[in-house]
Formats: sequence, structure tokens, C-alpha cells
Amino acid sequence: MIKTIRFDERESLKKLRQFLPSQSPLKDFIHHNTLHAFQDMNFHDALRMASGVFGYKTYLRLDEYRHLYVNKTISEYALNKSILEHTNNHETALWKERMIRKNYDCSLHAKVGSLREQLSDIYKINFDKLVHPTLFRILNSYLDQGVAIRSFPIVENSFIESLRKLDKYSFIPLLRSKRTRLLLQYGELTVEYLLTILLGDESLFETYLFDQQFAHPGWSGMVSTIEENPEGLLDKRNITLKELIIFELLLEIDALDSKYGESWEPLSKMDFNHPGKLFSRIEPTELSEVLLMWQDAYEWNYYPEVFTGIQDRLKLPKTELEASFYALFCIDDRECSLRMHLEQLNKGAKTYGTPGFFNLDFYFKPENSQSHTKVCPAPMNVKHIVMERQTHRETQSDIHFKKQTHSLFTGWLISQTLGFWSALKLFINVFKPTISPATTYSFRHMDHHSNLTIENTDTNDRFEGLQIGFTVDEMAERVEGLLKSIGLTTIGAQPVYVIGHGASSINNTHYAAYDCGACSGRPGSVNARAFAYMGNHPQVRKKLIEKGIAIHPETIFIGALHDTTRDEIEFYDCQNLSDNIKNLHLKNEKTFELALHLNAKERSRRFILTDTKKSAEEVHRSIKRRSVSLFEPRPELNHSNNTLCIIGRREMTQGLFLDRRAFLNSYDYKLDNEGKLLLNILKAAVPVCGGISLEYYFSKVDNQKLGAGTKLPHNVMGLIGVANGTDGDLRTGLPLQMIEVHDPLRLMFIIEQYPETVLKTLERDIDTYEWFVNSWVRLCVVHPDKHSIYEFKNGAFTEIQIETTRIKMVDDIMPILESTDNNVPVYIIE
Repeated sequence: MIKTIRFDERESLKKLRQFLPSQSPLKDFIHHNTLHAFQDMNFHDALRMASGVFGYKTYLRLDEYRHLYVNKTISEYALNKSILEHTNNHETALWKERMIRKNYDCSLHAKVGSLREQLSDIYKINFDKLVHPTLFRILNSYLDQGVAIRSFPIVENSFIESLRKLDKYSFIPLLRSKRTRLLLQYGELTVEYLLTILLGDESLFETYLFDQQFAHPGWSGMVSTIEENPEGLLDKRNITLKELIIFELLLEIDALDSKYGESWEPLSKMDFNHPGKLFSRIEPTELSEVLLMWQDAYEWNYYPEVFTGIQDRLKLPKTELEASFYALFCIDDRECSLRMHLEQLNKGAKTYGTPGFFNLDFYFKPENSQSHTKVCPAPMNVKHIVMERQTHRETQSDIHFKKQTHSLFTGWLISQTLGFWSALKLFINVFKPTISPATTYSFRHMDHHSNLTIENTDTNDRFEGLQIGFTVDEMAERVEGLLKSIGLTTIGAQPVYVIGHGASSINNTHYAAYDCGACSGRPGSVNARAFAYMGNHPQVRKKLIEKGIAIHPETIFIGALHDTTRDEIEFYDCQNLSDNIKNLHLKNEKTFELALHLNAKERSRRFILTDTKKSAEEVHRSIKRRSVSLFEPRPELNHSNNTLCIIGRREMTQGLFLDRRAFLNSYDYKLDNEGKLLLNILKAAVPVCGGISLEYYFSKVDNQKLGAGTKLPHNVMGLIGVANGTDGDLRTGLPLQMIEVHDPLRLMFIIEQYPETVLKTLERDIDTYEWFVNSWVRLCVVHPDKHSIYEFKNGAFTEIQIETTRIKMVDDIMPILESTDNNVPVYIIE
């Protein structure tokens, strides 16, 4: 007997929002933990729950793990280690036999969807087919941000009020039955009342809402996200998840009324199986334990060689060379390889990693833009704005992308004239791709000749409630915070390059995912240029000296942007350099150019149509062409195969080939006895890097439900999302072309610090601690004195013995990269 459950609309909607996808509109696409609603649970428990409730695939298929074992990708050591950690010693042989050979029923049975399926079966009606096309088209039209030729006729009111007016004055009504039209115009439009008509029994209401909204989680999640952050739309709309549910319930009742009149009875009066409690505990099964151990073995197969490489690096005698230049990069894994090539070409190059917003929290407003965008981590509460003024660029446009091409007369005229030229341009683009007005070009984010309102001399100087620029004290505070966090407290007379990153592409709906996650999915050019300005400010320099940061009087900070798709760098504000610094800079520019050639060659081995064996310069030219090709669904592979976040001195990883798999955050434990600097690093790095890692993980293991499927049939919907065709649900997660070469491993944080210091640091911030204690990301600490490895597990650190692994040494990594398109083991480059 099912206990009577009272329906609490507010609590049910709150719970529903928690589990819906939280993906923002395309312009603000930022990586996040796909299963964020389960983050208060242990990782494997959460995966089992998500699979049982929603039917998600949360691990690789069993045959995929077994194939990885057969071809030695999962070693015997890693498999045995995983089994021993999760079973009793006398059962290891039994579990190994189960993992390798036993057959299992791997079919998934989701709780969500079963009640609505019964409703459809009983009434012989397909709600998805009858309701979704109307629902999706109206949502798309109402939320449209500029795709539609004609805007939704009524947008100044709330969603339901707009529909009410539209239905009242339209020649063709939105709803067909008399009852639903009266309900829309004059009735009691509450979720509870409409569910009573449809279901009758309150104990079914919450479950049905999950069934209904997870039949199209993309649209529901988008509406929920917009409701909580209306600033996410440039052309704002007033819509709530509750209104979406009300309209969908009206459409469902309307479908039943149209087929049966008003004589049909609610589901509770019919013969059906009560679904019970939706989120009741799901017990482990033998199969779930087998998958758990396979995943742990898969992850631990890679880690030992990384730990061995780090230990080998730390044991080397220290030879401190004079710096030839300093370069501050984002911690992004795509910068890992460029840093290595710079250091190989110039032994005096000192490179550092820090989140690419460079400790600057502000909005940026381009001069001719009607809106401003956040260029720092999304959760930050921003109080400043930097505005662009006196730009010199001209906005490019293309007649083919104007709305006039869709009108009756001008559309025909343009197609009969310019249309032929358009076809020819399309043909030419196949053989000679070039940058066009349609290209998302990273260097267009900011005009490098413009002036930026970085300094504030009057705190009353404001724009829409935001302070324009930063005061000297505020600038000094932010520069000090960054330099101390990366351990750069003594700077010689050489240039300091502050290098943000962005990405260029064309025909790429997920372009924001390729830019800097720490800059809310924007290029880091403004942040880099602003930080360089602050570092060069005379009064800021004086305050930094008072705070114990020694900067040579001749030191110049130079802002720059690295385009990770094209492997190009643009330097800012170099027109007033002294002759001495200018000569150094010109020499360094050549080093950067050579490093960019090598970087392009290194990553080209993943691109099928690129001949990696050609010279680095030839490969680089090919990479630039493919970056703006209309027919290239993979402008770059972005964060594919990310699996490490290393926080420590460069000595840990310098000369270590990590195959672009590591986020590298500079940190000197000697300057941070209490872990205060480390906490600030983790608060930024964990959600950003952990979010990237987990979105790639879940998009890989279930690309249909937790990813976006192949991008080839994607159609842009209202500039807010993508769908397959014109009537589909919005696709969430990452498309196949971003994750197809990705190995789904949880991110391993490796920190150089004393274990007890790290533990105290984690315990000071519950949100950061949750990521580690629940194993959504892994954590190991390298002891600064002993170089031994401590693993964080069950709330404590334990020293672990690493499998003896010999790291090969090579003089040149390129011949190895030319021979394979697979992941490459760790090497030491001498």
C-alpha cells in the first residue's frame, strides 16, 4: 500500500530544477559537472543512482573495458590494485574471473518515464508526437535571440500572459478543446489543479513532473537556467519553469480532450502500476561493482607513470638559469604543450600557469556593443566593468547573412545575383579556407588598438551600477594576489608576457566551449591586456614593493592572446617599448613563432587529413586553413584526454612530456605555510577543471543522453541551443566530435605540499572539500621533502607505493608523435 503523499508544488519544482541540465545559452557555454545534482554523494554511488533513476549510461560498456585489458591499456597491476581496494583478499580471484569473463545483462531500466509511458499506453495517445512539436516551436519562437525573421508578437509580458493574448487574438487558436481554451483564458492555472485533472492522485504528481520534463530535458533545463539567470539572454524574456509545465499540461489535456471529449477520467481511476518513490536507494549489484572496479583500474593504469616522472624531475640537481623572459599562461591543458616547446627552444624561458582571467573580476563592454559580458569565473560576484573606447576596426558583414535574404522579393533577387557568387565562394572554401565575417575569430573580441578604461580615479564613475575600472589599491591587490599565488615574487629586467587564450572557428555552435572557461567562455585577451597595464602602473609597482614583490625597474609586462585553434599569438601595446626591451621582444617573438609551429605539429597527429610528417611550418599552415574550413567539424579537439591538474613548481613537470593532458597551475609551497594561497587556487581550479573533466567523461560514456550526439545534423535554435532538425529537444553536453578520442578518466589533482597542510586547507571550504571527499575528482600530494606520494581517500591522506615504472628519455618527441595518433606515454625530454 502506497502512503498518501501531499504534493508541495514549490518543493517539487525546486527538486526538478536541481536535476535538470544547467547548460547556459550557447554564447555562455561553460563546462560543468553534468551530474551536479548528485555531487553530495560518493561518485560511484551517484553513478549507480543516476543510471537507475534516469537510465543514463555512466560507465563505458563492459566489453569496452575488457578490450582495454586485452590490448594492455589496462595493466595487470592496475586491475589487481582495483580489485584489492574493493574486495576481500580471499575473493580477488573470484572477482577477477567475473570482471574478465562472466556474462551480464547490461540493459538499463529507468524509473523516470515509466508513469507517463503508462498514461500514454492506457489512453492510446502519443504525447511526445502530439505535444512536443507545438511546445518546442512556441518556446523557440518566444526565446529567439535573433534568428527568426519575425519576432514573437508579444514578449513584454510573462510567457503564459503572452500565450493568453496570442490565443485570444489569433485566427487559429493555440488549443483546440473548449475546456483548455477556457482554462488558459479564465481558469485556475496552477500546476496542482492541472495535474489533478490529468492524474487525480497527489502521490503521482512529482513523479509525473519528472517524467514530463525529462522527456525534453534540454528545453526544460534551458528555461530553468534562464529563469535563474535572466541576464543570460541579451534580449531578455520573462519565463519560468512553472509556466512551461502549465502550458505543457494544457497541451496534454487538450490532446486527450480532442480524442475523447471531456469524458475521460484521470489516471488514478484506471488500472496502472504505481511507480513508488522515485529516488529510493538503489542497491549495488554484482554488475555495478564490476564496472566500478574496471573504471578505477582504467584510471590507475595511467597515474603511476605520471608520479614516477614527477619524482624523477624533483630528484634532479637544481641549476637555476637566468631568466630570458617570463610567460604567464592560463592553466588550460592546451597551453601545456606550448610551454614545453618554449622551454625547449629557450632554456631561460620561465613559464607559469594561472587561471586565465588573471585574478581580474570584471565585465567587458566593447565600444559598439549594446551589452556587456563577464570575463571571469561565472560564480564570481562582479562589481567592476572595463569599457572599450576609440576602436579602429570596422565591423565586417556579409549580405548573405542579412535578414533581407529571406524576404520574397529581395530574397529572390539576391539568390539570382549574389547567390551564384555565394556558391562559387563555397566551392573555393573547400580548397582555400579563409577568415570571413562568419568566422568566430578570437582576435575580434577586442580591438588591440583601442583604449580600455582600466584605471578608475573616481569611484563615483559608474556604468549601470558597476564601477568603471579599478583603483590603484584594487589593481595592486589583484596583481599581488596572482604573483604570490604562482610563486613569482622576484622579477628581473626581462619582459613578462601575460598570455590569455581564445579559439577561432567557423560553423561551430559550441564556440564558447573552446575559449577560456575561467573567462566565462570568452577569450582572455582583455584580461591579459588589463593585467599588463596594472603590472606596468608606477603606483602599483610601488605598492607591490611594499608587499614584498621585487620587480626590476626596467621590467615590462606585455599582454597577449594565444589562439589555440590556429596557433597564433597577438601581442598588445608594444608601440612604446624602449629600444632595449623592443630588441628583446623581437627576439622572443621569433621563439614564440617557432614554438607555435611545433605546437601545431604536435597536435596535428589527431587530424586525419593533416600530414604530420611534413615540416612544422608546413603543418602549421595546414592547421590554420582547417581552422576556418566550413566543412571541418573538428576545429580542434579542445580538452580531449584531460586527466591531470598539477599544482606546484615548474620543477615538477619541466621536461616532462604529458601529451597535452594536464592543467598546470604554478604554486610554491615555500610561500604558503598555512595553505591560504592554495585554497584560493583550489576554489578556482576545482570547479573549472573538474567541470571540464566530468562533462567530457559523461559526454563520452553516454553521448546520446548526456552528450549532444553528432554535430552534423545540429540546427541552431534561437541562438540559445542546438537541436537535431527543427522540432527536436535541445541537445545538452558535448557533441561527438569533441569527445570521440577522449579517454573518460576522472581528473587527478597532484599538489606539491605537505599532506597535513593540504588537509587543513580542504577542510576550510566545504564546497571544495566535497569534490574530493566524494571522489568526483581524485587527489594525491607530493611530499616536498621525501617526494613520496600520498593519496586522499575517506577523508585522510595515506602514503602509497607506486608501481615501479621506467620513464623513457628522448632527445626529440616529434618522431614518436609522427608514428601514432593515440595517446602517448609519459616521456622525459632531454
